[in-house]
Amino acid sequence: MTEQEIISGCIRQNKQCQRLLFDQYAGKFMTLCLRYANNQMEAEDMMQEGFIAIFKNIEQYKNNGAFGGWMRKVIVNAALNILRKNKLHFVDIEDTSSYQPSVDAYSYSNMGEEDLMKLINALPKGYKVVFNLSIFEGYSHEEIGKMLDIQPATSRSQLVKARKMLQQQIIELEKIAV
Repeated sequence: MTEQEIISGCIRQNKQCQRLLFDQYAGKFMTLCLRYANNQMEAEDMMQEGFIAIFKNIEQYKNNGAFGGWMRKVIVNAALNILRKNKLHFVDIEDTSSYQPSVDAYSYSNMGEEDLMKLINALPKGYKVVFNLSIFEGYSHEEIGKMLDIQPATSRSQLVKARKMLQQQIIELEKIAV
């Protein structure tokens, strides 16, 4: 079945087409949700809410751009809605030197994507969300500000502090590994 046939079937609320779409994208979107969530269960909730929104609003997709990109935006918005419900707070952590890396020192010399994701997931929630939206999703600080109801300057400062914290964690791991 082609993507367009699956989309048409989903518009008609065909359960088989919905299952095909879910199966095709679930793994990719679970990875995305895990970047925003505090745990597996919250990520599953985000993904479920995202797919409900996709199926509910699929007729709004107008073949402008990639369908996967449209769905990705819907999933990100679902994740942000859950974070807002759980009272996402943006705090400034001035002294990040006491922030301990969550990856063991041995891993530093062989640091891969999984280890880097552990460091990112260990960031304070506001830092992590802005980092994900900016670095992984490619949103501007103005767009992030609108999405999270914060000032663009707050988005910029959260990103700068997230990067600084990640750099400090990696430097600490390097010192331990030597």
